[in-house]
Amino acid sequence: PGRMIDLCERGRILLRDVRIFVLDEADRMLDMGFIPDVEKIAAKLPAMRQTLLFSATMLPEIKALAQKFMKFPVEIRVDPSMSTADTVEHFIVKTNERGKREVLRNLIRSENVQNAMIFCNRKKDVDILFKSFTKHKFSVAALHGDMAQGQRTETLNAFRDGKVQLLVCSDIAARGLDLPEVSHVFNFDVPVNPEDYIHRIGRTGRAGRAGRAFMLITSADFKALAAIERVIGQKIEEMSRFSVEMDPPPEPKKKRPQKSTEPKGQKKSSVSREKMEEKQKKDKPETKRNASGGKKREKENDNAFAVKQKARSSEKSGSFGKDIPAFLMNEIKIS
Repeated sequence: PGRMIDLCERGRILLRDVRIFVLDEADRMLDMGFIPDVEKIAAKLPAMRQTLLFSATMLPEIKALAQKFMKFPVEIRVDPSMSTADTVEHFIVKTNERGKREVLRNLIRSENVQNAMIFCNRKKDVDILFKSFTKHKFSVAALHGDMAQGQRTETLNAFRDGKVQLLVCSDIAARGLDLPEVSHVFNFDVPVNPEDYIHRIGRTGRAGRAGRAFMLITSADFKALAAIERVIGQKIEEMSRFSVEMDPPPEPKKKRPQKSTEPKGQKKSSVSREKMEEKQKKDKPETKRNASGGKKREKENDNAFAVKQKARSSEKSGSFGKDIPAFLMNEIKIS
């Protein structure tokens, strides 16, 4: 959609005479966030037109999109929603993270693979797997969204013409490609969304041809596998002769402690108030003792000062020590 908008803004294309508006892979456009761009394009089209919307999965959001772009739409359903072709055989192979690439190589060597698409969840893994197959002398090419359009077209043509046997790709190749004779699909990674599994294996078993689809499962993938089986409405058979020992299941995530419902700072302030009250209780008797002791010391200091004054006056008069009691003599210091 972005390319179309760019051409319109530069005046290279006019849409005022369009009579038929076709929106293909609508669910994928919804997932990728292209709907605002589609709305901009639709706003440039004449009001009197025919609109056709195609989607492999008819989600509630797609129905809402149809109501937005269409007037009195008619729904034509070819297959039940979320179904897979009867011509495709499904298998899972249990493995571990360390041995996934080796298991996949053994699986491809054992199968009668005319050509195959191998799906990864991340573009980074597409590159890693492509280098691994190249190292082991497989006829392989890579395809993902970070490649230039010309490079992608060249890769697809080579795969379609039989010059390349294996195509390692991301979900960009799961829809909208004219590849009618793919014999096998391998899911190196379990798809995040169950609907993506339907699109991936839909690359094989087309036009009545038989196809085979394999999915590598680790101990962390059983939840995603259950979701896929629930969506397609069938149990996927295990090909145990290629399965290897799995890693231990990942530990469940620890629940975070629930936050206190008390207002922020209330608990802390109440504790601080209690501590202050306790401290005040402890300090009260001590303060009282300190106060009484201070008064006693002041009185003693006054008596000593009076004695010193009397001693000085007696010294001047020559009668020093006559009128001073004996117990006070030790307190007197003459400078």
